[in-house]
Amino acid sequence: MDEGINKRKTEHIRLCLEDHVEGVDKSTGLEGISFIHNALPEINFADINLRSHFLDKPIKAPFLVSSMTGGSELAAQINQNLAKAAEEKGWAVALGSTRALLESDAHQESFLIRKHAPSVPLIANLGAVQLNYGYGAEACRRIVELTGADSIVLHFNPLQEAVQDEGDLNFENLLPKIEKVCSALDVPVGAKEVGFGIDGTIAKKLYNAGISYIDVAGAGGTSWSQVEKLRSNDPLKKAAAEAFNNWGIPTKDCIVSVRSALEDVPVPVVSSGGMKTGVDAAKALTIGADVIGFARKLLQAATESDEAVMQTMEQIELELKMTMFGIGAKTMDDLKNTKRVSIMGKSLLED
Repeated sequence: MDEGINKRKTEHIRLCLEDHVEGVDKSTGLEGISFIHNALPEINFADINLRSHFLDKPIKAPFLVSSMTGGSELAAQINQNLAKAAEEKGWAVALGSTRALLESDAHQESFLIRKHAPSVPLIANLGAVQLNYGYGAEACRRIVELTGADSIVLHFNPLQEAVQDEGDLNFENLLPKIEKVCSALDVPVGAKEVGFGIDGTIAKKLYNAGISYIDVAGAGGTSWSQVEKLRSNDPLKKAAAEAFNNWGIPTKDCIVSVRSALEDVPVPVVSSGGMKTGVDAAKALTIGADVIGFARKLLQAATESDEAVMQTMEQIELELKMTMFGIGAKTMDDLKNTKRVSIMGKSLLED
């Protein structure tokens, strides 16, 4: 099992770094949002403040290093670099699936990054489907204890599992099991997709089951059906996966749908899935996101050093600040409430 986990996790990283793993003709939908330039912003660029909160902790910017990897030698170095950079820049950071942490003694160090990120929000991660394969509240509690995490997020990936050669396909009757986990744990439990999106209907069911925050993880970035197609040895699955190369709900549509369904409850919405720039982040924040998750954007730098990751983070932060300067928004609240935005050609300034 050790060798199998290591091989799969390493293959995932290599494919995301070296191959075309984005959906075909699929975007985040954020290109339909544009900002209305403010020639008289009436603010000092130096006063722009990106500070926010997530999981009852302050963060220096509304950003999350999204769940990517763990359980291999290569993953250990990547997660260490990500954790060090996140701590320095004040970003939240999430682990890849921690199932391997419980199933294998090998490469446990790849998940034990709290020592590198002692103060920022840290999120552990487990596939929701594993609740049908012998995992439950006690396993989740053990993962939180081992990692020192502030939260655990359950990821939902039915299409990935359907294409993956080793996929777990029993997604039946998960909601009551999720409710038991949420009730039993002392830390917040989140929910995320892996790049095909969560809509408002599903988000409301998850919230009613006790989920504390929703990471929409919409389409427009990495497609895990594409990743699994590339590593599959099953010619039938490889051929079938081609029919799903543009599957998923665009990230923009996910944010709007989830925020609308949960408009009366203070549920943080994380926007991940194809996020590449600080301008993307600004767009997502104006339509209802609270935290923006970046994954593959940081991956190449994370194979190099924590300094390289920080340089990429600094660029994203600068892009967000420049966007805010361009519309005269000094704080996150100013950005979220701005009317200097046009959505699908409809200017909020006209309202």
